[in-house]
Amino acid sequence: MNAREQGARSAAPGSRPAPPGWEFLFETPGLDALSRTAGELAGGADAARLNTELRRGGLTAEQTAAVLTQATLRIKARAKFGDLAMSLLFTPAGLEQATRAGVAARHAERFRAAGCTTVADLGCGIGAESIALIGAGISPRAVELDPFTARVAEHNLGVTAAHHRRPLPTVRIGDAERIGPGDADGVFLDPARRTAGHTDTRRVASPDDYSPSLTFAFGLAETVPTGIKLGPGLDRDLIPDDAEAQWVSVDGQVVETGLWFGALARPGVKRAALVLRGGDAAELSADRDADDAAQRPLGEYLYEPDGAVIRARLIGKLAGQLGAGMMSDGIAYLTADRRVPTPFAQAFRIVAELPVKEKELRRALAEREIGTLEIKKRGADVDPAALRTRLKLRGRGRATLVLTRVAGAHVALLAERC
Repeated sequence: MNAREQGARSAAPGSRPAPPGWEFLFETPGLDALSRTAGELAGGADAARLNTELRRGGLTAEQTAAVLTQATLRIKARAKFGDLAMSLLFTPAGLEQATRAGVAARHAERFRAAGCTTVADLGCGIGAESIALIGAGISPRAVELDPFTARVAEHNLGVTAAHHRRPLPTVRIGDAERIGPGDADGVFLDPARRTAGHTDTRRVASPDDYSPSLTFAFGLAETVPTGIKLGPGLDRDLIPDDAEAQWVSVDGQVVETGLWFGALARPGVKRAALVLRGGDAAELSADRDADDAAQRPLGEYLYEPDGAVIRARLIGKLAGQLGAGMMSDGIAYLTADRRVPTPFAQAFRIVAELPVKEKELRRALAEREIGTLEIKKRGADVDPAALRTRLKLRGRGRATLVLTRVAGAHVALLAERC
C-alpha cells in the first residue's frame, strides 16, 4: 500500500470531505498534473493558459482549480521548505502555520541530541516538524485533529520517508490530549491560541487559552522531554521556571517562542535569542533575563537589537558586548561611540540630529535632497507611511530617519545603515 492509499484509508472514518476537486490530488494522475503545472507556473507560465490546457486535457473545472491552487501553494512554500516543497501538498492555513524547514531541523536536532528515537508530534498540521524528525533519523508519532489536514500530512511524511529510506509513518486522527504521546520518548506540540469572541478585550493569560492546553503540555513535560512551539508574543508569565525559553528570528522576523523541558533544555540556559539570517546562525543566551544597560549620552552609532533579543530580554547582555548604553530608559535602542559588528543588531551611523517639528524636518530633508527615506521609530507616536507622504520627499539621496527619545526627550536622527 503506498502513502496516498494509506492516507486515504486512515482518514476515512468520520472524515469530512476534501475541498472540491482536491481528492484528485491524492491520485497518480492528479499528482502528475500538479507536478507539471507547478513546474511551469514556477517558470513563469501564464495561469490562464495553464487553466485552458488542463481543461483540454480532460480535467473538470474543480480538478483544474485544485491543481492550480495547489501549484501556487507549492511555489509559495519554497520560502519555507526549499525544493522539497515541489513534492509536498499543502492547505493554505497549514502552510501559513507551518514551521520553516531550517527552524524545524533545529528542533529535530534537539531531540536527536537528547537521545530520542521516537517523538510524538501532537498537532502535526501538514507535517513540517515530523518531516524534520524523519530527516534527523527519528520516527515521528504524528497526531492531527482535522482529518483532511491529517491526510495531507501523511502524504508529506510518505514523500519524506521514501526520500530518506525510512519506514512509512502514519498520522493518527484525533484529539492530541486524548491520544497522548503513547510510547514515544519525546513530545513536540504546536498549540494554537483559542480566539473567543469576548467583548472584554483585557489580556488574560491562561494555560487553557491554547489547544492542546498548556496545562496538558506542561504536564507531559514533567515526565518526558518536551518541546512546545508558541507565538513570539507569548505572555512571559506563562513560562514555567524549569523551561528554557528560546525566541527565534528569521531574516529579521521573530517567528516563534520555543519552550524546552527535560533533556531538551540546555543546562544553565533559561533565555535565548536565536538569530537566523541567510545561511548564518547566531545565538545569545543567559541563565535569566538581563538587566538593561545604563542610559548614556548619544554616541556616533545607534544599534537596533534584533526582535528575538528584545523579546528574550537580553538587551543588557548585548549592550555589554557592544560597549553600548541605552539611549533612553525603556526604549530598545542602544548607542555607542564605536561600531562593533554583531549579528544581534542592525547598526546605523548617526549623520545629524534634525528638528522634530514636521515643517522644519521637511525643510531639513529637502536641503539634503533626500528622496528615499526609511523611517524607524520607538517611543514616538507617528505613522511612518503617513509622515513620509507629508514630508514630500524629492531628490536622489537615501537615508534612514529614526524617531525616538534620548534621555526621555523626542529626537529625529538622520542615519545611514552600516
